[in-house]
Amino acid sequence: QVWLAESGGGSVQAGDSLRLSCRASAGPASTYPIAWFRQTPGKEREFVAGITWVGGHTNYADAVKGRFTISRDNTKLMVYLQMNSLKPEDTALYYCALTRRSINTIPIMATDYEYRGRGTQVTVSS
Repeated sequence: QVWLAESGGGSVQAGDSLRLSCRASAGPASTYPIAWFRQTPGKEREFVAGITWVGGHTNYADAVKGRFTISRDNTKLMVYLQMNSLKPEDTALYYCALTRRSINTIPIMATDYEYRGRGTQVTVSS
């Protein structure tokens, strides 16, 4: 069974940093890509960043390029999202998700991910 659990959210000031963590179960989670999405009330889920387990290929949304970094620890089955220079518009519920569509492709549509965690709230005040 695949499960994902996020942690690390909080309330910060604009310009601060946070590191989110996503812990994944063994099995498929150790093979297929994992991505971070975020969602705010009334808006569509937004792709933030993704990473493959094989090769460590990454993909970022334009809105976070240069500020966010996704990484993984294969031995611990952990995926991290380092968020720097946070802005108020980064405020959202962040969750990690896993797709089994492909080992080496990182989809950007939330509907392409079969599993997701419950999320962790990030609030950035100005």
